[in-house]
Amino acid sequence: MKVDAAIVGIGCSAFGRGLPDSQLRLASVAFKAALEDARLERKDVDGLSIHLGWPLGLDYDRVAEAFNLDIRYVNQSWLHGRFVTNALQHAALAVSAGLADVVACVTAISFTRERGFLGGPGDIEGNREEGGTHGEVPYYGLTAPAGGAAIAMQRYMHLYGVTSEQLAAVPMSIRQHAMKNPRAIMREPLTLEQHQKARLVVDPLRLFDCCLITDGAAVVLVTRVDRARDMKQKLVRIGPMQGSRAGREEFIFAPRGLGINQQSGRRGPVRARDLEVFTKGIDRDDIKGFYTYDAFSPLVLFALERFGYAGPGEAAEFVKDGRIAPGGALPVNTSGGLLSEAHVAGWNSICEMTRQLRGTAGASQIANARALQWGTAWGDSVILMRDA
Repeated sequence: MKVDAAIVGIGCSAFGRGLPDSQLRLASVAFKAALEDARLERKDVDGLSIHLGWPLGLDYDRVAEAFNLDIRYVNQSWLHGRFVTNALQHAALAVSAGLADVVACVTAISFTRERGFLGGPGDIEGNREEGGTHGEVPYYGLTAPAGGAAIAMQRYMHLYGVTSEQLAAVPMSIRQHAMKNPRAIMREPLTLEQHQKARLVVDPLRLFDCCLITDGAAVVLVTRVDRARDMKQKLVRIGPMQGSRAGREEFIFAPRGLGINQQSGRRGPVRARDLEVFTKGIDRDDIKGFYTYDAFSPLVLFALERFGYAGPGEAAEFVKDGRIAPGGALPVNTSGGLLSEAHVAGWNSICEMTRQLRGTAGASQIANARALQWGTAWGDSVILMRDA
């Protein structure tokens, strides 16, 4: 089936720490902003792709009731970063197949209200018998969400001689982007000295290698291209995409073969099947900016290698000297991402990509941005494109 879908509206709530609003109220603010952005009415929305289900959020029926929507298509995934791409892909496929006319992708996060869920005895997900999806292993006492990424990075450093000082280029560059963004929570410069003096969270990850714990919501409206052309905003076409990778050699927070349950070290070159997103009329050289789920600094390195921007073990060299910073050859997470703007499960970056392709990103604008890639360390991806 040919994907015939475009983003026509985006909306965000305020981002912050300790906000008094519930997830539902934050989501309603973002939803109203997205409707206004697209110049649509509530009755136009007949699909929901929800990225906020339990264990950390609301179910789709509560959202439909609260927003007074009459829905004929629903997709729901729980509030975990690995389902960002999935939720957007479901929306695109739904409108392409005629299952809905306009799908609202909705996420809302109240992490500071639910801090007890993130590691420790109150972590419902991490304390499952088989462990958590971040690599938590409760029977060994490893319940921190950062643990899986940290162990993968330890192995990566051992194999390739990468240092914490080199890793620091990731949060430092992304902070430079955030400094241009008035919505970002962290807008002070981040120096190498500050990074290295910060406390360890899980070795080798220091404080600034770990994402913010914040509150906020984002909504993205998706419809067919023909309808999008009649709307208020310049449409942003949803282009080539590929799904998540899984299997015995895969772990979401690691390069293939280097995960917490793998450690085989069998990496080898990037496989053609992991680059399917570039086989549908868009080449890697066409990409002017890269966006990824940067819950932890190593994930940026792993994602760049996953999609062939750097070879195995070479991403630390790739990101130095401002290459992913403002004005660099491949800007990464130009709004500040999860590391410096806010933790909105990655949807703040989808909204930023939309602004970039509309040409409305302000001080963060990438020159001649016609195609941007969202791609994660676990291998799923969507390319967003300016309409021809």
